[in-house]
Amino acid sequence: MARANRHHIPGQVWHITHRCHKKEFLLKFAKDRRRWHSWLFEAKKRFGLRILNYVITSNHIHLLVIDSGPDVIPKSLQLIAGRTAQEFNHRKDRKGAFWEDRYHATAVERNENLIRCLAKC
Repeated sequence: MARANRHHIPGQVWHITHRCHKKEFLLKFAKDRRRWHSWLFEAKKRFGLRILNYVITSNHIHLLVIDSGPDVIPKSLQLIAGRTAQEFNHRKDRKGAFWEDRYHATAVERNENLIRCLAKC
């Protein structure tokens, strides 16, 4: 089955979630969460990712961002997820998937929904 296309909507706020493979607790250690965090801010620097808020849990992440260009979010998530997984697998002498499938993105209206998302993240 074909994957759904990603949408670029300038100025749109997106709530992004990305879960670890098989819901494993691969981000349970502070070192791994710090690496994800550092790659997040590298994506901000490289691609201009506009970050409103984020949460890193032990088995998934939440990210609230503003769409600022056609490839900003996909390139940013590719960098963050890819480098986090590579570093983890290398350090643990592990092979295989770190993330479960693709990230999930939900458009957020700029009203009380956005305020709720900001408070929850």
